[in-house]
Amino acid sequence: MKKVTVECEFGGRTLSLTSGELAKQASGAVMIQYGETSVFVAAQTGPSRPGTDFFPLTVDYRERLAAAGKFAGGYQKREGRPTTKEILTSRLTDRPIRPLFPDGFRDEVQIQSNVMSCDGENNPDVLSITGASAALRISGMPFMGPIAAVRIGMVDGELILMPTVQQMEESTLDLIVAGTENKVLMIEGFAQQLPEKEMGDAIMYAHGFIKTLCAMQQDFASQLGVAPAEIPQPAANPFTEKLADQMNRLKQAKATVLKQERADRVRELKTELIEKYFPAEAETTEDGLTRAQFSAAFYALEAKAVRELILSGTRLDGRSATDLRAVSCSVSRLPRVHGSAVFTRGETQSLATVTLGTTRDKQRNDGLFGEFSDRFMLHYYFPSFSVGECRPIRGPGRREIGHGCLAERSVASVIPPEEKFPYTIRVISDILESNGSSSMASVCSATLALMDAGVPIQQPVAGISIGIVDEGDKWTLLTDIMGDEDHFGDMDFKVAGTGRGVTGIQLDLKNDGITEEIIRATLEQALKARKQLLREMLTSISRPRKSISEHAPKLLQTSINPEKIGLLIGPGGKTIRAIQEESGATIDIAEDGTVTISATNAAAADAALARIEALTEDIQPGRVYKGKVTSIKDFGAFIEIAPGKDGLCHISELSDGFVKNVSDVCKIGDVLEVKVIAVDDQNRVKLSRKAVLAAAGGGDSDEEFEDEE
Repeated sequence: MKKVTVECEFGGRTLSLTSGELAKQASGAVMIQYGETSVFVAAQTGPSRPGTDFFPLTVDYRERLAAAGKFAGGYQKREGRPTTKEILTSRLTDRPIRPLFPDGFRDEVQIQSNVMSCDGENNPDVLSITGASAALRISGMPFMGPIAAVRIGMVDGELILMPTVQQMEESTLDLIVAGTENKVLMIEGFAQQLPEKEMGDAIMYAHGFIKTLCAMQQDFASQLGVAPAEIPQPAANPFTEKLADQMNRLKQAKATVLKQERADRVRELKTELIEKYFPAEAETTEDGLTRAQFSAAFYALEAKAVRELILSGTRLDGRSATDLRAVSCSVSRLPRVHGSAVFTRGETQSLATVTLGTTRDKQRNDGLFGEFSDRFMLHYYFPSFSVGECRPIRGPGRREIGHGCLAERSVASVIPPEEKFPYTIRVISDILESNGSSSMASVCSATLALMDAGVPIQQPVAGISIGIVDEGDKWTLLTDIMGDEDHFGDMDFKVAGTGRGVTGIQLDLKNDGITEEIIRATLEQALKARKQLLREMLTSISRPRKSISEHAPKLLQTSINPEKIGLLIGPGGKTIRAIQEESGATIDIAEDGTVTISATNAAAADAALARIEALTEDIQPGRVYKGKVTSIKDFGAFIEIAPGKDGLCHISELSDGFVKNVSDVCKIGDVLEVKVIAVDDQNRVKLSRKAVLAAAGGGDSDEEFEDEE
């Protein structure tokens, strides 16, 4: 294969595809470069394992810190398990590619994307999708592409194609769209309450540029001399005709409200037919047909039955296309936790709990673009009992991580800023039942639990999933899809947001894409359902609680001059340790001078705050301070009015009467109230005890003097 490079100007930078030089033994290999960010993508195929009844596609995306000229922190320098960012990008690459392989294709396919260089400006994640498509397009596999993906940002109301990392810091939109020349295949986006029309405009704006990259890949493949792969037609299944007369029975079994009852009725019918065609547990029929053929035909008939029911206007549980299932909500379900809520929609149920912590509880991360911390986290757990199954209990899988991050980013835009609410926030969503869109149930339960915890969120957020059955000339959108409608339908379009606009959006498809008409209709239908959900949710708690749980840590914040951080810390940390030991509070100091105080009770936090303010505030003329005498001279006494801050009280200012000797009025260690009467240009402080005595309306008496002695 000869070396070929194609390139074009795209979003103000050069995007190029190169192949024919590296990894020549791979089925297809491409280096995609944008600016000075490069991602190497290899696509490899191999024979399927015997008995495989699914498409075994694996996508693995990795970001090596060496690509940015960095070493990993800690003792381990070699990359280990994938990070959350790598898992999410692997899923982003998989989702638009998987539907474009033909039914019945069972060969192993692996796509490996490695970030080889990163310029610190252009994010490599979206390049992985386009690079994977290009590698598949020249691999000889039956891939019905090409596809491409772009990221869209929004700054000051203007849409930006392929925004830089720096632009994304100011962007109110982070939208990734993938598709073919004619249709949209995948959407992943998060916004700050963006109205539906503007979100639809942004999606279609992205699709206009996707066409350019698809045409570029076609040119790339033609220069390499690679023709589109032929798509093999699966052989006809003899069981298809044998089972055709079971359609009505299957429809009746499927038209059942409860998930488990529906599954039982379908299982009974399937068992009856297996016994009919495979007596005495035989593996083949008399005419040589196998159980695998029977299972494939029964599955196809099941899918056809569900789709025909929906297109005829009959959903499995009897709802109309726009109806929600029954919704119930409750809060404060658990003692001791800082906030909790249960959200139930049909047979999908999420229990959310909230934990409030200090700045020390932030999740610290390292990546290509430097270290960063997360103060809001949402972790999603999907146990096997939620769907009535048993399976090994291991760590979170890619699906759990993906669903959790979708819910997290859908809620993140309404979390109050740190300066207003300095807590670190962790939400856990435990899925207790699942029958469709548990990630959007997590959005709802998380919102309720945050309000129960007293987190002053800007607006409540709800999420809903819209499905579709699309037969080309006829399609039906389905609000609040169940598991079967998701499984046998063509789309899972999740939309989360407030009453004002969209905060999160995710599209997954099983067909070859959807049009602008379907996208805009879906956004509108989701908005109506979301508003209905919000009304239901707010009946359980109408606004965030005015105070946080008594079991949560008490946090106070203050700002000091960054130049005084050293003064607060003290030599070897002596000063800050003393304040923490005396008050029982914990103190964290940021580089910008923000000081966060955490304690188990308000009194300890207040005591620490008073000490910090006294230590770091500027001395104010006219203010009265209580200070300790630290030194006595013939001309007056030096008094410490704040830690490390002394002022001079001249002998003439020690009393309202004549003072012969300073020691007649005070001694070292005495505590006196003094007033600041001046601070000169050299920051020297002049104090007066006489002014305090005069304001009190009294003077020194022999009795008082004796007491001081």
